[in-house]
Order: sequence, then structure tokens, then C-alpha cells
Amino acid sequence: MYERQRQEQKSYTTTAIALHWLIAVLIVGAFTLGLVMTDIPGFSPTKLRYYSWHKWAGVTVLLLAALRLLWRLKNRPPALAASMPAWQQSAAHGLHHLLYLFMFAVPVSGYLYTLAAGVPVKYFGLFQLPVFYAKNPALADILKPMHYWLNMAMAALVALHLLAALKHQILDRDGTMRRMLPGRSI
Repeated sequence: MYERQRQEQKSYTTTAIALHWLIAVLIVGAFTLGLVMTDIPGFSPTKLRYYSWHKWAGVTVLLLAALRLLWRLKNRPPALAASMPAWQQSAAHGLHHLLYLFMFAVPVSGYLYTLAAGVPVKYFGLFQLPVFYAKNPALADILKPMHYWLNMAMAALVALHLLAALKHQILDRDGTMRRMLPGRSI
């Protein structure tokens, strides 16, 4: 009985919706900060503040992504629209898996790069996160571009996700996007 109700569910749970949008805002904010802060010359107070905010957003994304993954494992999402072709359903599942992977890979790569650069992370200025290894410039030289390109790939995936949602809203009109809007959960 419970499983049938879950399969008939038309919207995501309130928790899933809240985590989705909170993580989305943090990812866009961290990405934007990353682009802005790296263009600021020198080490001004503003640049250092942006770096802190960027790191805090990344750590928060990592924590919320873990929570979201745990939630998703215990709470199945609603079925995709029956009108959606099998290849689109496969593509949607694949894109979601990649987004989850990148929600972990991007902040972890940034954290490891920060450690390799010899800069510990003090989360919200309250407590220092673990330092797993000493400053390592050679490793930092590898991790810096890795973090950058993981971010660029994630930005492309987010753009594809947004375009797919808009396609379903505007062209298909199948209610797919509406299921993730706040106030729409059952």
C-alpha cells in the first residue's frame, strides 16, 4: 500500500525540494564567487572574504549533498512522466547521477586543493576542518586545475538540467518541473 502511494506521488517531498533549492543556490553562489574572487588582483580584504565565503559554501554543499543523498536513498522520487520516451528517462537518470557525483567531487577537490596550498579551512570562522596533509605545492598544481574543470563541467550539467526542466515545462507541458517547485509537495 505505502509503495503504491509513493509511486503515485506526483511531487517530491518538502525535504527533497528544500534541499534541491538550497543546494542549487549555494552552488550558483559558490561558482559565481569563484569566478569573481579569482579576478580580484592581490590579496585584498574583499578577496580574502570571498575566498572564505566560497569555502564555506562548498563545505555546506558537501554536507547538504550527503544529507540529500541519504534522504533520497530512503525516499524514492516520484516516477517520471509516462509520456517521456525511454531514452529521455535514461538521460534524466544519468544526469541526476552525474549531478550527485559532482556535488561531492567539486567541494572535495576544492578542499583538497586548499589543504595542498597550505591554507586550512575554518568553517564559518568557528572551527577548523581537519588537515590531512602538509602544504604540497606540486599537489596544489594538480588540484587547482582539477577543481576548476570539475566546476566548469558541473556548470554545464546544471545548465543542461535547467534546459531539460524548461523543455518539459514549456514544450512538453508534462508537469515535470512543477514537481520540484516549493509549495507543490504532497
